[in-house]
Amino acid sequence: MSLLVVGLSHRSAPVSVLERAALNADAQIKLLQDTVAAEPATEAAVLATCNRIELYADVDKFHAGVAELSTLLAQHSGVGLDELTPYLYVHYEDRAVHHLFSVACGLDSMVVGEGQILGQIKDSLAKAQDLHSAGRLLNDLFQQALRVGKRAHSETGIDRAGQSLVTFGLEQLAAGGDVQDWARGKKALVIGAGSMSSLAAATLARAGVGEIVIANRTPDRAERLVEILNDGDDADVLARAVPMDAVPGELTRADVVVSCTGATGLVLTGEAVATAVQGRLADGAPDVGAGRGTVAQPGAGGVPPVFGSGAALGGTIARGVTESGTGLGSDENCPLDLSAVQQGFSVAGEAAVAGMDAATLEQHAAWVDNGTVDRREAARPAPEADAELITALAATVATVGRIPERRKPEPVVEAPRPAPVLFLLDLAMPRDIDAAVHRLTGVRLVDIESLAEASADAPMAADVDQVRRIVADEVAAFGAALRAAHITPTVVALRTMAADVVASEIARLEGRLPALDDKHRSEITQTVKRVVDKLLHAPTVRVKQLAAEPGGAGYADALRTLFDLDQEAVAAVSRAEGADDESENSKNRGPA
Repeated sequence: MSLLVVGLSHRSAPVSVLERAALNADAQIKLLQDTVAAEPATEAAVLATCNRIELYADVDKFHAGVAELSTLLAQHSGVGLDELTPYLYVHYEDRAVHHLFSVACGLDSMVVGEGQILGQIKDSLAKAQDLHSAGRLLNDLFQQALRVGKRAHSETGIDRAGQSLVTFGLEQLAAGGDVQDWARGKKALVIGAGSMSSLAAATLARAGVGEIVIANRTPDRAERLVEILNDGDDADVLARAVPMDAVPGELTRADVVVSCTGATGLVLTGEAVATAVQGRLADGAPDVGAGRGTVAQPGAGGVPPVFGSGAALGGTIARGVTESGTGLGSDENCPLDLSAVQQGFSVAGEAAVAGMDAATLEQHAAWVDNGTVDRREAARPAPEADAELITALAATVATVGRIPERRKPEPVVEAPRPAPVLFLLDLAMPRDIDAAVHRLTGVRLVDIESLAEASADAPMAADVDQVRRIVADEVAAFGAALRAAHITPTVVALRTMAADVVASEIARLEGRLPALDDKHRSEITQTVKRVVDKLLHAPTVRVKQLAAEPGGAGYADALRTLFDLDQEAVAAVSRAEGADDESENSKNRGPA
């Protein structure tokens, strides 16, 4: 049997696909049951988080396993197989082990180094154990992954490379400022009471918010979380629980909202958020960090028009006579930099437009229309002069490339948005909060998609390399132990067969020598056993060493063939060991 994982995550699929493929608790249970019922798989576990869905299985056929697991994921996610396939990844054997260990260490997380994934892996293992879909392989794999993740966090500074998704989200809401300064005294509304929501509530309490309201569909879980927050020694915060139908009213009072539920539809619509902030917009400082300003139109709101009748681009009103008293024909405020052009160049415009860029042409037309140029026939040069000027213009263009501009168009001004009065953090997958909220004035929304964008260029800490080395070492050790364990039932079956042969021969000896006393019978028995043990010791030790190396799986088959071992006897040993492992796992299984 071989380890196989098929899945998709924020690294392989867009958020829109992850949202649609998200599995609720019931769907995860049904997926596990259908996977172990399928022909290629004997064990299965599902790792489903806000940004990944992965199906692990012990399969006997690679290609059939990939096809079956992919089909099951598509069926239970509701996303068509043709649409889902381009976003799926497949890992097999050692690569599958390497992938899960990397996930456990936070190397594959949206925020590198976050530790929330360890709890999610533990939950996945507990669910598979409860459904009896995890056998020896997946039990060993997931338990070792938890140990590797804890080792990475304790032996390295991977925690400095990243934070939990909650912490990173709050930092994005604070727009680069100190989270504690930003959160101090605010009223927070947390929607949901699961592991992620509980972490968010605890993080907000430590950050110094003044009040936390917990809304959840199951009142008992909300009340339990409130008790934990109120009894906590590390934070002075007032916490209370409310039913879900109280959320619209609480939304009008809240400064910060964190939502992470298992709902399949929107929990907060754009209309609900817009209603909550209506009349709350402050007249204070603009939201410098918003990054989503509205464009002010020229001529409106105090923004000077780019072009307009009677407005000279240099800021001087020029109709017929300029402020300097110069009459018609003056070049004052002309948009062309005449000093950079050869002398004799006509400012009337007719000979100047050749090769002129569009912006300058439009400025020059506005300047001419405003009457700053004498367009009377008497003021115009003769055609011969025009020809000379055009030749001079061509030479100028050949030298400088184009007609220089004196002034450029007025820049388009972005009006700053008002400072946010409501901060929203959506950690759910699929999303709880309507993405249209991004466009609302006075609101800052951070969701999974914007977190992915913000973390894409996050610097990798030097400790990440150390964690990668830990993962590589642990993968090698796990693979060696797995391959060695694969041959153990064969070795046990061999030694059992040898013991049976010894017992048979001693019984035959007693039949031939009935007068043999107990002392001599015992000595003969021990001597025969020592001979057999010494003959088997070196081969069994060596075969375990060879089997632990890459490509060593064939040594078990060779041992069975050489000693003509009964395949059913080997299988019986494997089943017995598996039953013992399951009993031990059930005994040691703690709360998820």
